[in-house]
Amino acid sequence: MEQAASPQDVSVTLQLIFFLTVLSLAPSILILMTSFTRIIIVFSLLRTAMGTATVPPSQVLVGLALILTMFIMTPVFKEAYTKGYQPYQEGKLTFMEMINEAKQPLRKFMLNNTRKKEVRTFLDISNSPRPKSAEDIPDTVLVASFVVSELTTAFQMGFLVYLPFLIIDFVVASVLLSMGMMMLPPVMISVPFKIMLFVLVDGWGLIVTSLVKSFW
Repeated sequence: MEQAASPQDVSVTLQLIFFLTVLSLAPSILILMTSFTRIIIVFSLLRTAMGTATVPPSQVLVGLALILTMFIMTPVFKEAYTKGYQPYQEGKLTFMEMINEAKQPLRKFMLNNTRKKEVRTFLDISNSPRPKSAEDIPDTVLVASFVVSELTTAFQMGFLVYLPFLIIDFVVASVLLSMGMMMLPPVMISVPFKIMLFVLVDGWGLIVTSLVKSFW
């Protein structure tokens, strides 16, 4: 650990404070600035659509969402490490230059998955001037726009996942009503059919593939 060699460098104490701050905010960064939000919402809506309130367990869904998030975000993190932290360790970049270079891949990822409508909305809310290019969008505006865009996309995908299971519920309820079996809960009949349909069409493979490709 060395002291700052010039006024442009940040002292070791400030660097440690910065890294501890980033470490404490890591869960929020993982949830709000990566693909995690979209994935976990789609999984939660899938479980609700199937009518299995606790299967798969929440721990399993969160673990699967984390694995897919790391799979999707690995190229972004590698680029941030190569362009930012590695040159900084070699003394080619100052501390602030390292921060600026390291955040560019993450900004690019968020820009590619953010709707222009959301960016305009948050620019209007914050009374910020219109940026001349995507690089001029403030970080706070970009993060807020990305989160709202992810929520919108996740609910759109969840709606499409819901449809086939909703049709099964309608069919089962209609059959039971026509047979006069009104006292039998339709859920007891529809859930096995939903599970069977989901397994036959390789549901997990389709959903995971669709989620991963939606970011690329």
